[in-house]
Amino acid sequence: MILAAGGIVFRGGERQQIAVVQLRKYRHWVLPKGKLKRNEHARNAAKREVLEETGHRVTVQEFIGAISYESRGRPKIVQFWRMEVLGDSVCDPASDIKEVRWLSIKKAIEMLTYPREQIFLRHIANPTRRRRRLNGAVKAGSHRRRKH
Repeated sequence: MILAAGGIVFRGGERQQIAVVQLRKYRHWVLPKGKLKRNEHARNAAKREVLEETGHRVTVQEFIGAISYESRGRPKIVQFWRMEVLGDSVCDPASDIKEVRWLSIKKAIEMLTYPREQIFLRHIANPTRRRRRLNGAVKAGSHRRRKH
């Protein structure tokens, strides 16, 4: 199994933007993320990868979820944290990153190459809708339990 971590990296005030990065080798647009090093905690790896891929230091705010898929025939799990940028960039992105763009969530969803990342970002961008679905499921589940 491959373990990885990354960030949904926000900047700006009222008109918040998030970072998406273009991989140099494949030209794909993705969320900043990467593999964990040996004995590295996923949260620390996420911060390190965001710095390497965007050039920005961040504060980690909360864990927001994970994506799983197959990569080269092996299962891969990527954990994501919500992050906030601390000031201007402190270094250039790593050599495997062609470009960093700061976009509205709507434009970022459209820009991302992989449907699983688009769906993930759409899901976390609309937490009210998600809470309504979850609350409905909890209420329905508790109602059924009481009948038995």
